[in-house]
Amino acid sequence: MEPQVTIRKRGEDTVEEYRIGGKLYMIKVTPPGGRPYFLIDDRGDGKFSRQDSHDTGIRPPMWVIHQF
Repeated sequence: MEPQVTIRKRGEDTVEEYRIGGKLYMIKVTPPGGRPYFLIDDRGDGKFSRQDSHDTGIRPPMWVIHQF
């Protein structure tokens, strides 16, 4: 499933709403002349938390340890 993205202006901010199956799970807010921030519903309970970047900082190892 691909997310449905709705882009709209709210005041001077550009707001992108991301939905899958009609359920809103992420909002990206881009203020004019500023850095964008994200509001993310991690648990699916409708409570959004703010993240200043979409990068979680977690980097799983991506190298091959052993091949059979």
